[in-house]
Amino acid sequence: MPFMQGTRGVVVGIANEHSIATAIAQALVREGAQCLFTHLPGEKNERRTRKAVESLGVTNPWIQPMDAGSDADLDVAFARVGADFGSIDFLVHCIAYADKDWLRPDKFAGTPRSVFGTALDLSAYTYIAMANRAAPLMTNGGSMVALSYYGAEKAVPGYNVMGVAKAALEASTRYLAMELGAKNIRVNAVSAGPVRTMSAMAVGGFSEILDWVVKKAPLKRNITALEVGNASAFLLSPLASGITGQVVYVDSGYGIMGL
Repeated sequence: MPFMQGTRGVVVGIANEHSIATAIAQALVREGAQCLFTHLPGEKNERRTRKAVESLGVTNPWIQPMDAGSDADLDVAFARVGADFGSIDFLVHCIAYADKDWLRPDKFAGTPRSVFGTALDLSAYTYIAMANRAAPLMTNGGSMVALSYYGAEKAVPGYNVMGVAKAALEASTRYLAMELGAKNIRVNAVSAGPVRTMSAMAVGGFSEILDWVVKKAPLKRNITALEVGNASAFLLSPLASGITGQVVYVDSGYGIMGL
């Protein structure tokens, strides 16, 4: 039997068919979960999200516009989830943002305060804000997963303020896990190796990062988005019932290497 059969949850972050969030939804749907989707406000963003969702074979999907940087939008979206479904079992957080002009080698020290604040808000605080609204809907316990990257742990040229934001995201994962564990809600993150997505291409020197992973990672290849999706579905499922507060690496083993 599919290991997510009978579960329902919210997936945030599908921008197009190539998004890692799309791959996570693909794995969840394959395993029997019902996914509810949000998209950035605007007709163009809705079209892109719908196209990606339909590519997964989901017909008549539940889709809600939501700007995660707006508390009012978050309130409306999760209130609608509660009104329409009563409860959920999981939350997927796959959003991050930093001004691409500052995602270039040798541009970290000059990061403007406003750019820093926006990156931390949209890439890390939103996980806390969504968790706070999702947790009351997880009436029988639940699970949450967010998407991180190795640049949270080590300095990656060009990743800059996004690395700091991902470090905050990983720390938030641990604090959320500590607080929500009493409600039988598990909170984890997946640290994905580089995948060629629209957001990743904003990082200066991204192609060189891909080449470096192939050269140095134990598996001698880059990962696929679906490999991240499979690991995320596992973490969200009852199969991972004893795992919380963790950052799980799906990176062809690159993160274990010293050189």
